[in-house]
Amino acid sequence: MAKVLTLAPEKCTGCQTCELACSFKHTQEFRPGASRVSVLTWESVGVSVPMMCLQCDDAACMKVCPMGAISKSDTGAMMVNEARCIKCKMCVTACPFGNTAYDAVEMKIIKCDLCGGEPECARFCPSGAITFREAATATLSKKRAYAAKFKDLLQEVSE
Repeated sequence: MAKVLTLAPEKCTGCQTCELACSFKHTQEFRPGASRVSVLTWESVGVSVPMMCLQCDDAACMKVCPMGAISKSDTGAMMVNEARCIKCKMCVTACPFGNTAYDAVEMKIIKCDLCGGEPECARFCPSGAITFREAATATLSKKRAYAAKFKDLLQEVSE
């Protein structure tokens, strides 16, 4: 059975260890700007939320890519084929969650690739806010509910 990243924002302490683990895995340096996960913090209410590609079934990033550079891998991760990508950033704009980004240092589109099936963010999360587990129906329902909840919250914050 497939595995998915699950988020438990109520467990997130805002430590950003996930960002450092991710950036080191992909660039061999601790550079949060190169991380495929971002921790959003609302200090006024004491809430932190780890956000990364939700590996959507009907992915907007993949639909808008004019070069067909985004596809789903065997692990279920949305992958960017750098050789085909023209860096138009349409995928960045299309993602309703803001989980596709452009790394200006490496000049490439970045998104969670599940670290080939062993996500470093989940491995190093000290509070268990990010886990990688079987995609049981309940897990997927919970993940979709959280995603919808935080999509609405993010839209309210940006207004």
